[in-house]
Amino acid sequence: MPEEIYSQLMKELSEGKYVFTGELEPEKAGNVNEPIAAARDLIGLVTACNVTDNPQSFAYVSSLAASYKIELETGMECVYQLRCSDRNRMALLSDVLGAGTLGIKNILALAGDHVALGDSPDTKPVFDLDSTTLIHMIRKIVDEGKDLGGKEIEDPPKLHVGGAAAPGAAHLKSEVAKVKRKINVGVEYLQTQVVYYPEILDKFFTELGPVDVPILVGIFPAKSFGAADFFDKYVAGVDVPPDYLANLKKTKEIKDKEERKAEVDRVNVEFFTDFLEYLKGTPAAGCHMMAVGYPRIIGPLKKVME
Repeated sequence: MPEEIYSQLMKELSEGKYVFTGELEPEKAGNVNEPIAAARDLIGLVTACNVTDNPQSFAYVSSLAASYKIELETGMECVYQLRCSDRNRMALLSDVLGAGTLGIKNILALAGDHVALGDSPDTKPVFDLDSTTLIHMIRKIVDEGKDLGGKEIEDPPKLHVGGAAAPGAAHLKSEVAKVKRKINVGVEYLQTQVVYYPEILDKFFTELGPVDVPILVGIFPAKSFGAADFFDKYVAGVDVPPDYLANLKKTKEIKDKEERKAEVDRVNVEFFTDFLEYLKGTPAAGCHMMAVGYPRIIGPLKKVME
């Protein structure tokens, strides 16, 4: 665990508290009004919120600008997502220094989806660095006050860096090798891709073995059948259980909006109660709830862990 603590997220992880984090998604707009409103709904329910960086390679408001505005206007601690797919090392360095200047205390270093998958498929992909090298770069900036080339940085930022893991990856041994590289270069916590099946998580933890880095397990309670169906079809390494999908699909038949919302909530609480109960017996240090636009489900799900 880090010797110096700069954020509430890392403080709680260091103290061994079971941590809940949420997710906010800036959109294709000239403002961040929606994620700011969502952040206000999540205050008191989660320790921090990820602010997504062009998810699925759809070009949205800058995650850095959004993280700053959300923290400024709501007080919600943010995890600034930073991906390599559309920035070279100069841009990444600039953004890390910018994050420090703006007071951001957490970065989640990601490779990012290939740009061909998004809404601007003719975009030239970058991938100058991979996510592990980005983590190494950030630790070098923070710990040594130097860039990758060894050049001195005046007043280096003080922040923490997390990395991602994909328990459902098609080649688990290769994925675990990548995760261990991240640990070796100094990642301070890990957050997994969404997991629905306990056996997938069991295989991941078994293959990884004991580690000193806290791991947040990602879950995705979907606010509609369409959201879950999109995840199932288009997010690599994630299989949404057919029975969960089928139960969400049935809710589309309910005409009354409030009754439909209540039934969607019931389906999610019923499905995730078993999964969250299972999580209590794993090495997970907490749970990352990717309930974008669906804050009302987080309270009922947290009660399962109390």
